[in-house]
Amino acid sequence: MNAVGWSLRKWAPILLLAALVLGLTGPAGAQLFDTRAKYALLMDADTGTILFEKDSDKPFPPASLAKLMTMEVVFNALKTGKLKLTDTFYVSENAWRTGGATSGGSTMFAVLKSEIPLEDLIRGVIIQSANDGCIILAEGMAGSELAFAGLMNERARAIGLSGSHFTNSTGLPDPLQRVTARDLAKLAQHIIATYPEYYSYYSEEEFTWNKITQRNRNPLLRMGIGADGFKTGYTEESGYAIVGSVKRNDQRLIGVLSGMASERERAEEARKILDWGSRAFEKVKLFEDGEVIGEANVYGGEKPGVAVTGKGPVEIYLPIGFRDRLRARIAYTGPLIPPVEQGRQVATLRVWIGETLSQETPLYAAETVERGGLRRQAVDAIKELLLGWIPL
Repeated sequence: MNAVGWSLRKWAPILLLAALVLGLTGPAGAQLFDTRAKYALLMDADTGTILFEKDSDKPFPPASLAKLMTMEVVFNALKTGKLKLTDTFYVSENAWRTGGATSGGSTMFAVLKSEIPLEDLIRGVIIQSANDGCIILAEGMAGSELAFAGLMNERARAIGLSGSHFTNSTGLPDPLQRVTARDLAKLAQHIIATYPEYYSYYSEEEFTWNKITQRNRNPLLRMGIGADGFKTGYTEESGYAIVGSVKRNDQRLIGVLSGMASERERAEEARKILDWGSRAFEKVKLFEDGEVIGEANVYGGEKPGVAVTGKGPVEIYLPIGFRDRLRARIAYTGPLIPPVEQGRQVATLRVWIGETLSQETPLYAAETVERGGLRRQAVDAIKELLLGWIPL
């Protein structure tokens, strides 16, 4: 499929958008997939393409899916050298009572006033969904769960989770604790890409602690569909939820589902969406590495515009037989003010499949544009006066 870029509309208002011809741009049809989950999102992990979404930006209680954020904080501390896998953590009475066997929730049966190596706590939290393990980590790293929640929110903002807020390490009910399906998919994508040496814990099928063996609660691991993570969750308010990841034929998918009625429905819906995503899409290369995608206006530059390109090839997954539902636009705040240096990020390529914003890819200046002479600046000033440019 050939992709032809149009120059951006020349005298646009502050947010400039340019249509790109990518196949045909027919009207969006009916949703390609349906699920009984209240909230859902399916993402191709490598390209970031959103293959399906349902109320993916509406907040809901995370339940034990909050433990993904707890583990991100731990993995980040390991990666930056603040922790070692051999470090030990003390089991306080609060952790033992709130998250241990007497609490009635998921637990690794940590012994009161004992010390547990970090690697065993990681396995307890990931495989056994241990509430006591989470609290032990929170207290050991930050002094209290409240302080640790501050670390969770700090890391969430750092990796771009804009719709979520955490108040504890376990996901136990709290009216102020909320996540979105989009944020959970981003978090899963981040963990896979940033911590490959620790992601493998999510595929372990069982773990024994205090002479008690528990199986991994992720039902996808036992389905033979290429699943190697992530996490399940349940509270009465949130219903049954899951974040799952599968890898087939060099493609990795991340699925997020929440608000289901039973464990069985959760397993069926998760398998259904991941199977569909693996079979119903084809990878399409929109632009080659270094190919000019379009042009952004430059106010007062030696040239009226600057060519933009991606960093590497721009690829997307499309529903097989539905190329006519693909639309794309270049978006940027401008016009740009020179000098515009080559390699500087100046715009974003936004791609829709039907009504779904499926992918956002950063675009970079393919050349340097210096400040123009007085004549060029005068011409652009007249255009601003007559046509309403507001340079930023």
